[in-house]
Amino acid sequence: MRLYDTARREVVAFEPHGTVSLYTCGITPYDAAHLGHAATYLAFDILQRRIRDLGQETRLVRNVTDVDDDILRKAREIGVHYLDLAAEEVARFDSSMSALGLLPAASEPRATSAIPEILSLVGAVLDAGHAYQSGGSVYFDVSSFGSFGSLSHLGREEMLVLAADRGGNPEDPNKDDPLDFVLWQPSAPDEPSWESRWGPGRPGWHVECSALALREIGRTVDIHGGGRDLVFPHHECEAVQSEAVTGVPLARMWMHAGMVGLDGEKMSKSLGNLVFVDDLLKANEPAVVRLALLSHHYREDWEWHDSEVAIANERLDSWRSASAGAEADRNDSPLLGAVRRHLDEDLDAPGALSAIDEAASSPTRSDRAGHIAAAAELLGVAVASS
Repeated sequence: MRLYDTARREVVAFEPHGTVSLYTCGITPYDAAHLGHAATYLAFDILQRRIRDLGQETRLVRNVTDVDDDILRKAREIGVHYLDLAAEEVARFDSSMSALGLLPAASEPRATSAIPEILSLVGAVLDAGHAYQSGGSVYFDVSSFGSFGSLSHLGREEMLVLAADRGGNPEDPNKDDPLDFVLWQPSAPDEPSWESRWGPGRPGWHVECSALALREIGRTVDIHGGGRDLVFPHHECEAVQSEAVTGVPLARMWMHAGMVGLDGEKMSKSLGNLVFVDDLLKANEPAVVRLALLSHHYREDWEWHDSEVAIANERLDSWRSASAGAEADRNDSPLLGAVRRHLDEDLDAPGALSAIDEAASSPTRSDRAGHIAAAAELLGVAVASS
């Protein structure tokens, strides 16, 4: 298996051994999941399925960021408790992902469940000399860690632009350097607050994932990732603050999915140009939505069009017609071999779909019905008779 590693900027060999640990940054539950979320988590689902197909176990942890600026702002706007908002949106997210056929995460820990671990981690970063206190907050000192920037490979000016755009607040006057980032901060009067040795407050965004990954998996994750918009600042900051304490890399490999667009812009809650997963699922069979997403390589940026649904419907009908009445034949076959080869080459799901399309349209497809069903099953698409 070969996967693209963001840190090394190339497709490299990945050999799964034992239980493969996966950590993907989950939702901030203040609105429904959109197609950008689904595409990212589907990529990790396909990865899990192929690793398990190779005979290895997987353990995927997908966190829930249930306390940060966004969810607190939304809860304030609509007049509800932030944890009530989180509970409602997490339930909706889980329902959508289950309908799409995603394998369940081994653990979905919430940031608020890890306050003791976060406090310990912030203290350890301070004790290691990589953080400082200023204006009631605790900041990570990026100048103290030479590898800062080695994940994103961005220049300082690019980092400053992205930090400003993605909640990094480079204009904060309490920082020694605009790129320093918050580990602990005072809470506003209407925000949740926890006691700490630096004063009452709440955690910064990045430190939450470090604490959860350390608690749920350990010092190093086999594959860590999410959407590509998380590379900087979130994953860059997460990586250095973890290594500052453990002395070892947070991840052996970093995997990031491309952005899904609509109307010429990246799909995002801030822009409001969203296609919600549960809306699509109300109007379409889940397998159709899954196939529409899989028709794009996980690393590419692409734009959603309504025609995606019609194409996926045709594909699903073709596969079902070709495998009608057959049970999935999981024995080795040329088709299964082709699908596996595509997935082993940086999760080439579109190539895998094309291989099944070719088999489904073959004049001798009746002899391959069970193999078509098994190949579709490897992609999480059920077409065989029960």
